[in-house]
Amino acid sequence: MRLDADQLAAFAAVVDEGSFEAAARRLHVTPSAVSQRIKALEASVGQVLVQRSRPSRPTEAGQILVRLAGQVSVLESEALSELMGELPGARAPLRMPVAVNADSLATWFLPALADLPAEQAMTFDIRQEDQDHSIALLRDGTVMAAVTAEAKVVQGCRAEALGAMRYLAVASPEFRRRHLESEKMPGALASAPMLVFNRKDGLQHRFLRGLLQRNADPPVTYLPSSWGFVEAARLGLGWGMVPEQMARPAIDAGELIEIRPGHPLDVPLYWQRWRLESAALAALTDVVKARGLGLLNQDANKEHAGQGR
Repeated sequence: MRLDADQLAAFAAVVDEGSFEAAARRLHVTPSAVSQRIKALEASVGQVLVQRSRPSRPTEAGQILVRLAGQVSVLESEALSELMGELPGARAPLRMPVAVNADSLATWFLPALADLPAEQAMTFDIRQEDQDHSIALLRDGTVMAAVTAEAKVVQGCRAEALGAMRYLAVASPEFRRRHLESEKMPGALASAPMLVFNRKDGLQHRFLRGLLQRNADPPVTYLPSSWGFVEAARLGLGWGMVPEQMARPAIDAGELIEIRPGHPLDVPLYWQRWRLESAALAALTDVVKARGLGLLNQDANKEHAGQGR
């Protein structure tokens, strides 16, 4: 049995775009044509590959083909580039799906993409995902590479250490005066309003357990924006863990203060990518490593692995 290239491309488009209609627009065909190709592919492998939901998702069997479709797309794009060179219209830019945590996106990751050499014609489908959870997107083939807190190599991937993102516990000076009087520290943190990025964010609770040697359940404001998180802390809405690169300017300006100076929290980060001989993936890996190794803390305390956002 051989898989049909057009059917595989239709399957990949449905998974990437989330619907048959969006996949049809991407492929410049009708939704009916996409549906027929998917049905033919499912008939050839004898299994349902796509959940007809909103958004459309691959079934467990379909996940096996997601990675294959991505690999075929990368290799085809690079082969066409070698064959046709720089002829106008020779190929569309390769679209690279990547999972990145919010704080890396807000600090060092986008400048890494800007460092890519001009000859690497590439666009990106960036999935913002907590670094503790991005590994699942690699396993199911949704992304080709990810910034992750997981050191264990995913099957079929390569992993390289980048360094660690250093977080500082910060609050506004007025918030500290109102909620964290020095004679009550650190116990006052157990009831002081706390900022949390989202329900996957374990940084603040990890920091509290380290200080109090017990669990605590303070009032929480959820704020899923890296820059909004810093602004909320600056305005006194709560205390929270902020990447040092983002916190330092506000600390230097007197708008934020460290709650416990000398007690940072380091979250080691890793770059995991498909084990595929691809010039595009290699170039992306080079710029990510260069930026990560240049900006992230290289002396991470490994006991804090897996606690970031």
